[in-house]
Amino acid sequence: MSDKELSKKIVTLVGGEENVNSVFHCATRLRFKLKDRTKADKAALEATPGVITVVESSGQFQVVIGNNVGQVFEHMMAETNLQDADNPNAKKEESSEKTNFLGKAVDIISSIFSPLLGALAGAGLLKGIMALIASLHWIDTASGTYLILNAASDSVFYFLPIFLAITSSRKFKTNAFVSVAVAGALVYPDVIAAVDHPAKLAFLGIPIILIKYSSSVIPIILAVWVQSYVERWFNSFVHQSVKNIIVPMLSLLVVVPLTFLAFGPVGNLISQGLANGFTWVYNLSPLIAGAVAGAFWQVFVIFGVHWGFVPIMLSNIQTLGYDTMLPMLTAAVLSQAGATLGVFLKSRNTQMKALAGSSTLAAVFGITEPTIYGVTLKLKKPFIYACISGGIGGAIIASGGATAKSFSLPSLLALPTYFGAGFLWVVIGLLVAFLLAVVLAMILGFDDPKEVAAKTETASVKKEVAIEKEILVSPLQGKVLPLEQSSDVAFASGAMGKGILIDPTEGVLTSPVNGTITTVFPTGHAIGITSNDGAEILIHVGVNTVKLKGQFFDKRVKEGDVVKQGQLLLEFDIEQIKAAGYTTTTPIIVTNSAQYLDVLNTMETEVKREDYLLTVVV
Repeated sequence: MSDKELSKKIVTLVGGEENVNSVFHCATRLRFKLKDRTKADKAALEATPGVITVVESSGQFQVVIGNNVGQVFEHMMAETNLQDADNPNAKKEESSEKTNFLGKAVDIISSIFSPLLGALAGAGLLKGIMALIASLHWIDTASGTYLILNAASDSVFYFLPIFLAITSSRKFKTNAFVSVAVAGALVYPDVIAAVDHPAKLAFLGIPIILIKYSSSVIPIILAVWVQSYVERWFNSFVHQSVKNIIVPMLSLLVVVPLTFLAFGPVGNLISQGLANGFTWVYNLSPLIAGAVAGAFWQVFVIFGVHWGFVPIMLSNIQTLGYDTMLPMLTAAVLSQAGATLGVFLKSRNTQMKALAGSSTLAAVFGITEPTIYGVTLKLKKPFIYACISGGIGGAIIASGGATAKSFSLPSLLALPTYFGAGFLWVVIGLLVAFLLAVVLAMILGFDDPKEVAAKTETASVKKEVAIEKEILVSPLQGKVLPLEQSSDVAFASGAMGKGILIDPTEGVLTSPVNGTITTVFPTGHAIGITSNDGAEILIHVGVNTVKLKGQFFDKRVKEGDVVKQGQLLLEFDIEQIKAAGYTTTTPIIVTNSAQYLDVLNTMETEVKREDYLLTVVV
């Protein structure tokens, strides 16, 4: 099928032009926003020659094509009335998009909280460790050491409205600095001090209900949402010559008082309602609550609705001083790790065994995507075993009254945040969840996939086979990781081809082969090379870095350039990319792996540029 025919086929199978709100492409995939997902035929798309797989993520319907995605996209633009959503002149998405309330809510929450999770989890873990060592009297709480470390662990939570203002402004497309100013007013020292003051305050005669907004979640999100409309309204008539000064001033004049008078108290009531509602359900039967949370958490993750629980957890910690949900969810995570270990111990498939081995350790520390998509869900039965084990472990933990004193990502690393009453039950519940999943996978078994690699009948035949090979050197300096650990399902599953991951320590990318540059994405985040011997290589810096639109990337080659091994191709700013909320972990993929006997990876855990990385065996 030609690229032109493929583009037509894809448009038809996503439901036609009339079903597309917007579309753009990155280095490997077409990214659609559809009006009605049910009109898209995912199974037919995945069976279409030229389509590698289909991924649904972040409200996008992503059709993975590979290196020729640019040509397919060009034909799509030429043959339809669709426009490139990454083009400044592209049409706006239609307001009639058919997305239910839950879908919209999950999209908003995930967009606001996902960039913060790393900082929240890291600070929460440090906070738990500080509480642990203080309770064991290993540190003097009056010392400067404790003061500084406690400030480091507590600052993210105390100034949480400011952090949320930044991410909310991105989601609602409004002035981030004005949003931060609104959040700053909520945690302004004089305002915090006035909360405990007996005198009643008013704004223009209207009584103010003062509340401590440090660590609050919903008030600032409501405020920034309203700011986006207020700011848009002022922008519609304020003259261009003074817009940059007058609009922020007017926005602050309107939004800050409204926040203290209305959005703050209402948001606080919603927070209290969420916390009290969850506590009511939990108090009805901790055992049932724990069983449901432990059994179904990873199911929620698969469908993306787990984001809806993040504000509840944070509201619990802010309102009650603790959260009972997080310890239960850790049982769900450890049960996935246990089921994967069971697969590792029982499977006779070398590829599945290798994937299960590396995924087990990742899952123990809270990274379950490779485990779920690569092992347990793929084999079906181990996923069921994990859900059963997680439910039992969660029930034990909840029955013991375990709580988390600060927010963290559910994993073995989060244990210090659970220290206190019920901690012993956490340990017991996690051990049960992990070990039971291992036992079930080994005793009840699963459909072990057959080896796909062809085997020669005798050793003498092997000696007679002439094997040709091509060596690829490392284009980056950094830590080497299995491809299965990529947070992008299309890469992790191997659907794009075999390869390896590098977590770079410096932003310099060089050519792994002698060859020709076949693709340089306009944003610079991905480069395709065809070696002189025919290997087609894709180097993709980070995940979803296409959204940076070229920021922090400096291209040094163009399509058609003939390059030598070790030649500079690209420079990128690791710190700025990470600060923008993106990973720089880079897949190096041989996209035409199917044409070769095998692609062998280095056994080293760290590499420098031009160190041995991959062998392509013909």
